[in-house]
Amino acid sequence: MPKWDVFPKQWLSYRRLIGYTRPYLVRLIAGSLCGALAGISISGLLFSANDMLGCVFGDLVPSDGLGNTLNSGSLFISRVLQHVKDGVYGFFGHYFNANQCQMLFTAMLFLVFALFKSLGQFLSDYHIQWVGNRVVMDIRIRTFAHLQDLSARFFSKSKTGELISRTINDSMMIERAVSVVIGDLVQQPFALIGTVWVLFSLDARLALAGLILFPICIIPIAIFGRRVRRYARHGQERMASLVSIMQETMVGIRIVKAFGMETYEVGRFFDQCQIFFNRIMRVARDKAAIEPTIVFISMIGLVIVLVYASWTNMPAKNFITFAIAMMALYEPVKKLSKVHLNIQQTSASADRIFELLDTPILIFDRPDAIPFQGVIENIRFAKVSFAYEAHRVLHDIDFTVAAGQRVALVGSSGAGKTTLVNLILRFYDVTAGQLLVNGTDIRQYTLRSLRQQIGMVTQDTILFNDTVAANIAYGHTDAPHQIVEEAARRANAHEFIIKMPDGYETVIGERGVRLSGGQCQRLAIARAILRNPPILILDEATSALDTESERLVQGALDDLMEGRTVFAIAHRLSTIMHCNTILVLERGQIVESGTHAALLERDGIYRRLYNLQFSDIRGSK
Repeated sequence: MPKWDVFPKQWLSYRRLIGYTRPYLVRLIAGSLCGALAGISISGLLFSANDMLGCVFGDLVPSDGLGNTLNSGSLFISRVLQHVKDGVYGFFGHYFNANQCQMLFTAMLFLVFALFKSLGQFLSDYHIQWVGNRVVMDIRIRTFAHLQDLSARFFSKSKTGELISRTINDSMMIERAVSVVIGDLVQQPFALIGTVWVLFSLDARLALAGLILFPICIIPIAIFGRRVRRYARHGQERMASLVSIMQETMVGIRIVKAFGMETYEVGRFFDQCQIFFNRIMRVARDKAAIEPTIVFISMIGLVIVLVYASWTNMPAKNFITFAIAMMALYEPVKKLSKVHLNIQQTSASADRIFELLDTPILIFDRPDAIPFQGVIENIRFAKVSFAYEAHRVLHDIDFTVAAGQRVALVGSSGAGKTTLVNLILRFYDVTAGQLLVNGTDIRQYTLRSLRQQIGMVTQDTILFNDTVAANIAYGHTDAPHQIVEEAARRANAHEFIIKMPDGYETVIGERGVRLSGGQCQRLAIARAILRNPPILILDEATSALDTESERLVQGALDDLMEGRTVFAIAHRLSTIMHCNTILVLERGQIVESGTHAALLERDGIYRRLYNLQFSDIRGSK
């Protein structure tokens, strides 16, 4: 069994998180060494302060001091200090007495250790925080990249706000697990050991009595640690709900205003804010209880020192240094005691991110997948079935489309039309049967090469907060301007584009909010024209257009569809009358197929749909 298996789950999560620091090991080691220097310097500061106090109060003879104190620790350090001391005495000995020279010597050492402490602290904080923030950036990028590889099925089950929160907020929380925790782990132990060394050097019995109290600090840490982790995870989940509500409201702001639901949405947001506040305050309460507990224990230690000093007539310089050391001991003990709490809190966020990163990629290239080459000859659905979890969507779909043919898919909502064309793009994989292109299962082709053969215009037009030109050239960012303009002309979009403030360089806003529905749709069609694919999927491509725009765009679509294999989903039967084959779907099955004229003669579902639509048109006239 690996040694890490015996540790709690949060330490396993933390170990995995620390693995992201490996590319920056050199900088991490540099920060750790600087942190160790800062920690060790504290003992030097205390020893030199003790010597200066001896000089001030007259308790120090010239022969003792910091150099002799350190002699047992390092012969090299002792020799270096002795040479420095001899130099100070030699230079200043003609002007000052021995005690004053000792004072100058210890003052110089105090400033040197202060410099080491400050410089080490700065370099340690900078390097370790650099690593922490870089790890956050790497995890965010990796999470976002992983989301791009997940299947459409995953996104249909997930909340957008939840995914945003995990990628942005949770990754921000784990920065503490690297910068704060590692910073404390590499610096505070040295500070703790150095301070304890000073205490035992001054009075071993008193130091032992005072230090017995510090292990008691572990008790509140153990009690509150688990609660902090649990409440921190709940708080992050509530934050995800807040982001989700805000994202939904901002995207659907027109509907919110149209239905007068502003107060309702504010109330919904308030409820989630209240829950989030309660969870966070529970974390704050438990964390806030730690420091006062440690302070109280430290005060008990200070009382012991005072009582002992009065009984033993401890020298003033030793008492002051001992008291300072006890207070200095509080800082590393406090920070090391909070390491566990910080790991508990950040592990809750790390767990949520790792759950996302561990989500399996269901649609991927097989090891033996090959790029699609050549031309499209035919597309065949061979006894294809598809089920979404336990719900059957398509069943026993069987038909073949030759290159250049136009196939229309009609039927009631939920019949499976959109799912069928999504299988061609491999947004989903079939659960039974085969989908073949040129006689080869599409899973044998690489995803990128397969999707490069397909252009798509959807009912819900997706545009990005970028320029008009960038939206048209999406997928072909290196397309020359004249090619972009030609695609816009063919989609009958050029005229309204040049009337915009910056023409093709006009930023259209998120989801094209600055454009009309018809203009958005024409830009989407121009994007498909620029792609120039052999297979074209039209999912209610003209549904958002008015009569005049529909006539213009339908002409462009007729030109675009020429010579291509087309799958068109349409509720307006007038737009698909000239298709080679019309497939009528009902409850995931093909119940009728044929040309427009042939289906009208059968007097079936298609004929009923046709009569309903055109009787409505005649009645409106």
